[in-house]
Amino acid sequence: MNPILLTIILVPVIEIYLLIKIGSQVGAITTIFLIFTTAIIGVYYAKYEGLNTLKSGFAQLSKNETPAYEVISGAAIAFAALLLIIPGFATDALGFLLIFPYSRKMIFKKFSKKFKPKENKKNNFIDGDFEDIEDDNDRKI
Repeated sequence: MNPILLTIILVPVIEIYLLIKIGSQVGAITTIFLIFTTAIIGVYYAKYEGLNTLKSGFAQLSKNETPAYEVISGAAIAFAALLLIIPGFATDALGFLLIFPYSRKMIFKKFSKKFKPKENKKNNFIDGDFEDIEDDNDRKI
């Protein structure tokens, strides 16, 4: 089965299950309050981390370096903010994992190992020496 289709089906099912379980333990009003609280706190913290990432990116640019990590980090923070706005506890947990810099770096390291290009140990070149000889008797055409 397509992993995207499976995700589209499973995420709402997991969220509904968690909302029912947590709602039955702490009550409906408290559950709704928790959902709004995590969304508000998460969006403000995402704004804070996004501004820090933007500052870091400009610092990289001023050093004439490519801000590759900052671009990926900014996209992850934007996705985390989206996850925090969506009502639910599983998406909030994933959103908070992506917002905090330490856990974000750990997740990036895990994915970078997966997508790292394999090194080819076979050398596809011929090693040799050359000598440039200046000759006054070169034929000119």
